[in-house]
Amino acid sequence: MRVLDLSQGIAGPYCAQILWQQGADVVKVEPPDGDWGRHVGVVRDGQSALSIAYNVGKRGVCVDARQPRGKALLAQMAQRADVLIQNFRPGVAERMGVGYDSLAERCPGLVYVSISGYGPDGPSSNAPASDSVMQADSGLMFANQTPEGEPRRIGLLMADIATALYAVQATSAALYQQAREGRGQHVQLSLFQACAALQVNDILAYGMAGSRATGAVSAPNGVFSTADASLSVLALNNDQFARLCRALERTDWLADPALSSNEGRMAQRERLHRELAVQLATQPAAHWVASFTREDVLHARVRDYDSLAAHPQAAHIGLLEPLSQPGGGPLPFARVPGAAARRPLQAAPEIGQHTVAVLTEWGVAPSDIQSMLDMGVLRQAPSAQEGC
Repeated sequence: MRVLDLSQGIAGPYCAQILWQQGADVVKVEPPDGDWGRHVGVVRDGQSALSIAYNVGKRGVCVDARQPRGKALLAQMAQRADVLIQNFRPGVAERMGVGYDSLAERCPGLVYVSISGYGPDGPSSNAPASDSVMQADSGLMFANQTPEGEPRRIGLLMADIATALYAVQATSAALYQQAREGRGQHVQLSLFQACAALQVNDILAYGMAGSRATGAVSAPNGVFSTADASLSVLALNNDQFARLCRALERTDWLADPALSSNEGRMAQRERLHRELAVQLATQPAAHWVASFTREDVLHARVRDYDSLAAHPQAAHIGLLEPLSQPGGGPLPFARVPGAAARRPLQAAPEIGQHTVAVLTEWGVAPSDIQSMLDMGVLRQAPSAQEGC
């Protein structure tokens, strides 16, 4: 399956990259300056962690679509793709000659994916959108407020990542329909929609209660310091609370009528947390992990990424795989779960790393390729010959 990825940043590229993990041949087309995501955050050898994460496995083609021949080439490539992914503002793809309507007439089986900030039309359709903007505008910061009611940004690119996951699911559904009926589809979604869908439970609960409760929904439920590390410890119902009491040898809690229900425990939350914090601080984490494991208590160490890599289950399932990316040693890469087979990891491409190889494979005449290289319409990365 051929996927033509014209998108930049996170939501579109990650959608395409997941399709690569599931077996597709993904060609990423970039302008001469590259995807803007290459230059954001931690950068090594001209490519950021963000860009690597969402472009692993793709083949890179560089086309200057500002030039007429480049624009025509994009349209030619789009007609040979099974899936096209773009995340430009409304109207940009049309100006580039790769809008849905024009392609659908010539390629009725094409699955065309449009990802935008707010949707194709409406009062906010042309507003600039980023992950932080969307977390604020969609209620995600409200959902992540402090106990004092201060809105906070979630410390991940949650709006973009969630949109990518919804996009790849919708793309898969469209491909299934295409396989059954032979008809393509225009998959349209926005970060705004994705963030709302991500919060469906909280939005419903707010509609029912007229307000949003901050903090946990059960007690005890929090992060506590042991003598040498932090543990997340919680009980969601009476049975789990009894298990916690046995692990802690707190028969007094079990016998206390005020703690016999979650409602009662929530009313006593400050006392429970205070006493639990004092007790956990007396022993190292390993002691409490052993006790909690024995009684099947909900708990976990609070891990950083080094500790995640050392997790016994991570080693057992190969959670983090070494990715050979130019510029240094192997990097830890986490695949999406559920793929039928694990393709060998391939480095995220340089700008134009596979331009000649891909265009030749896609039926562009060698003389035309060379002419466009000479004119600056195309770019071939200097080190690409061994990677083609």
